[in-house]
Amino acid sequence: MVTEAVIWAIFLLPLGSFAFAALVVRPFFNRFSLISGLVTIAALGTALGFSIWTLRSVILGHELVFEPIEWLEVGGATIDFGLLIDPLTAVMLIVVTGVSLLVQIYSLGYMKGDPSFSRYYAYMSLFTAAMLGLVLASNIIQLYMFWEMVGVSSYLLIGFWHERPTAAAAAKKAFIITRIGDVGFLIAILYLFTQADNFAAAGLNAFHIPDIWEAAQPEAAAGAILGGAVLTWLALGIFAGAAGKSGQFPLHTWLPDAMEGPTPVSALIHAATMVAAGVFLVARFFPVFEHSPDAMTVVALVGAFTAVFAASMGLVMNDIKRVMAYSTVSQLGYMMAALGLGLYAPAIFHLVTHAAFKALLFLGAGSVNHATGTFDMRYMGGLRKVMPITYILVVVAGLSLVGIIPLAGFWSKDEILLGAWTGTGLVDTWVSRVTFSALLAGVIVTAFYTIRMIILTFHGEFRGGIVRELEDKAQTVPVGASHHGGVHLAESPWVMVLPMVALGVTAVLLGYLANPQWTEEIGIPRHWIIGFLGDGLSAALGASGHAETLDFSRWMATISTVAALSGIGLAVLIYLRRRDQRADPLSKVKPVHTLLSEKYYMDALYEDVMVRKGFFKYFAGILDWTDANLVDGIVDRIGWFFQNIGSAIGKLQSGHVQGYATGIAFGVLAIILALLLA
Repeated sequence: MVTEAVIWAIFLLPLGSFAFAALVVRPFFNRFSLISGLVTIAALGTALGFSIWTLRSVILGHELVFEPIEWLEVGGATIDFGLLIDPLTAVMLIVVTGVSLLVQIYSLGYMKGDPSFSRYYAYMSLFTAAMLGLVLASNIIQLYMFWEMVGVSSYLLIGFWHERPTAAAAAKKAFIITRIGDVGFLIAILYLFTQADNFAAAGLNAFHIPDIWEAAQPEAAAGAILGGAVLTWLALGIFAGAAGKSGQFPLHTWLPDAMEGPTPVSALIHAATMVAAGVFLVARFFPVFEHSPDAMTVVALVGAFTAVFAASMGLVMNDIKRVMAYSTVSQLGYMMAALGLGLYAPAIFHLVTHAAFKALLFLGAGSVNHATGTFDMRYMGGLRKVMPITYILVVVAGLSLVGIIPLAGFWSKDEILLGAWTGTGLVDTWVSRVTFSALLAGVIVTAFYTIRMIILTFHGEFRGGIVRELEDKAQTVPVGASHHGGVHLAESPWVMVLPMVALGVTAVLLGYLANPQWTEEIGIPRHWIIGFLGDGLSAALGASGHAETLDFSRWMATISTVAALSGIGLAVLIYLRRRDQRADPLSKVKPVHTLLSEKYYMDALYEDVMVRKGFFKYFAGILDWTDANLVDGIVDRIGWFFQNIGSAIGKLQSGHVQGYATGIAFGVLAIILALLLA
């Protein structure tokens, strides 16, 4: 059985590699910065091994309950540092350490020659450690600390090339928008603190996550603490934080801009760390959410809307990374919608499969950027001839994203679609039907923009890369385009290709941990991962019935496949045989194309109307009035008062002896009069 020290080591190893890269290699051995990458990879490889050991112990049913380390007692609640090990934790540990390890190996080639190589690996190690700390946390304050550390790490990595104005602006945008969502999460935590005495009276700790689950159960002794409308608002506060991190509408606008960071950073953010943190948060507190139908409805509808809304913007993006960014927002919408419908295990399974194929897609984008020097698909084309391995792997990942059988994405997405159609009873039937319709529409749109991306990038003739792009823009310096410089059409080095191959194999085989019936012949039970996650949730108080699984549905598989193939066919018809390789056929539908290209004018609404013309204008006006009338007014009146007092007193100092004698006489008379009256 795995020990407590081993589990803590999963978190401490990347934290140690961060300290080593930041405090030892960068200041003293920056000439040998490769050491920081190798140490990080060794630390993450060990952490992955320990994570597999932990997963094995959880599968075997070992009781992994450890005494937390008490830190602080505040108002009846205890803040401690502990480990919460359940199937959700065990699966997430594999996802985070596995994807991070492959990304760090890939980065050895992608970031080669970067002057801030050691700083890059320091930040990536901190990012991974923060996510692992969040996953392992047993106390909501402990979780919130790592939650904010994830945000800080993403700020550092998105703005890694901070000398670029666009990167610095994107980092600030991500940090500020996610903080808006975090206000809701913080309010939820503060409410729990106000109820600490009520929790304590029931023998519970208001900050201990399993105790919060128990307090949300109607039959629990503390059920009244988190009942009714209070429970709904608490859940919505938690969801606000999750929506910010996971880019759910309307807090989605930071994610596409986050592409200003290095491509491996984008892969890690979109596959296994920051955006996954929001889905993980809702899943972690699912025993709270499931007792509030209103909160579940909000989560389901926001997720369903985001899935279609974000996918539609991916239709017209020319930057390959931004296509993937909107794809991520859309897929996170699928996961949130599933959680809102009560499809806990399918949502987490889709998070796992998505981590594999989305990391591969981003690394594939980095690979083509390494060859062409640009991310603009209008200047790519024909790369399948010179990058056959990357091409095959991106096609595999793309088809998995679309949901083509037998790839991993098919099994996880179909679980969600089938569950949305059949319903779970946790929300009204109309919510399930609306969500199903939106998600099915999302399949068509996803298929279209994915195949469009593959055709524009790999098919046709090569259109010049960064050299042609700079000529068209009349630039001589590749501002923010690529740090590789120039065009060198060839397959990426093996240090970049091998991690992509590993992710490609995973994107093919991972689905066989779910629905396929024939896996029983090789020793894997049908619905294994769905049952494993569902059993873990059922162990939480009040979360009964979630271990049930849905049998494979041929008619649902047919419907989703037809939807996917229709999107694929439409994209092939429009893009594969177009005459003008540089023009986008969708631009002919100008009003729609403009609306999507401008991202529904959400950035303009937020930045120009709400911030510059709204917040800045009126807030600045209020501050100006306050400064002129209150601050300056008070200061001026104090000065006026003492100036006049001084003038009055100054008149008494005339220098005339007779005046002083008169004053003394009046003073003596006043004293005598006062004594007589007394």
